[in-house]
Amino acid sequence: MSPLWPVAVLLAGISLSAAGLAAPAAVRYCDHPVYPPISWSDAHGEVHGVAPWAVREVIGGLGLPLEVVVLGNWKRCLSDAAEGRVDLVIAYRSAERERSLLFSRVPLLREEVSLFYNRRRPLVVDRLEDLAGYRGGLLLGESYGQAFDAFVESNGNVEWVASNQQNFGKLIRGRIDFIAHERRTGKLYLEHLPGAEQIEVLPLTLAVDHLYFAVSKHSPLAARMAEIDRQLQRLVAGDRIAHWLRESEQAYRALQAQADGQP
Repeated sequence: MSPLWPVAVLLAGISLSAAGLAAPAAVRYCDHPVYPPISWSDAHGEVHGVAPWAVREVIGGLGLPLEVVVLGNWKRCLSDAAEGRVDLVIAYRSAERERSLLFSRVPLLREEVSLFYNRRRPLVVDRLEDLAGYRGGLLLGESYGQAFDAFVESNGNVEWVASNQQNFGKLIRGRIDFIAHERRTGKLYLEHLPGAEQIEVLPLTLAVDHLYFAVSKHSPLAARMAEIDRQLQRLVAGDRIAHWLRESEQAYRALQAQADGQP
């Protein structure tokens, strides 16, 4: 037997141990940061808001590293999650999305969907069906519940765009009649948008929905949904989400004031 054999065995054992201790692959979380205070980005491209903060908290609680991925539009985030190129998004639940994504049982946040319109072109709307005579705008990939999605598909009266700036710009210029958007996010976004004084929001609540952790069925994270729910339950049980909402709103307003040259 070669005198080098024990050394070779020892080195092989060290290599196997090192492989076993290798750092786990980072969880790839896809965000489209155009929904303050839920998700927005600063001048350096860093993503802030309740959604990315919650993701960092939950994924960190699982002992996993995190990589934040920002793509050109929300539809791209959803398609990449469906095909396994990213592991996780924060999204509303829908039957179509459930074909490729696993949703947490515990919701992260409750949201109200409202209608924004140009005050020079008032809406006469008491129910969803009343929108059939108007032209609307939505961000690519947006879904606001089964009834609304079915209405949009059957009426074909919605124009799809990639950004809120495009969407609200079209509303200000009168190119569309309404935007369906989460009330809190839409009102905060409009605070520093030129021409926003022309925009009003109907008191009507179009839909009430919840944001969930949505994991690709192709992701290794799919095997840990029960752990994700336990982490989420711990997170939402206190006042962390309400605190984050206030903190995110303040930070976003400060950023916009700085961009406007305000002291």
